[in-house]
Amino acid sequence: MQPSAAPYEERLTAPRSWWLISFLAGVSMALVLLPFGTLPMLGGLAGGTAVAAVAASSYGSVRIRVVGGHLIAGEAKVPVSALGEAEILDADEARAWRTHKADPRSFMLLRAYIPGALRVDVTDPADPTPYLFLSTREPERLARALRAAKDGADAA
Repeated sequence: MQPSAAPYEERLTAPRSWWLISFLAGVSMALVLLPFGTLPMLGGLAGGTAVAAVAASSYGSVRIRVVGGHLIAGEAKVPVSALGEAEILDADEARAWRTHKADPRSFMLLRAYIPGALRVDVTDPADPTPYLFLSTREPERLARALRAAKDGADAA
């Protein structure tokens, strides 16, 4: 299979404020260990900061890619031929699709710190998933990449 005509890759990194929160988690651990002395306090600062930073980094390591005729979003890998139209959602519409409009059967790659999203219909009749909801900072670019990949798959 040919690679996508317009490859796309995005990492949904955590916002900068989360790194400050990671440091504050380390400060909190240091304060808890302060009665035990300076060395445990410094260990708590380093260890607490490291654990919180690893958690923030892990949560923000998920990727969305369009490559080789497939949409890869986190753990999901869907051929573009099984996808329908992509709908670009602004912040308010994305919030609605995350809450009261959401279908429990849908695949949702949510990151609350990313206001925009893309909703892509799944057209494969064998797949019970009605749509994919993907938090993305660049919904227009992702929609273009999906269209280009579909056009490339149709031409092949």
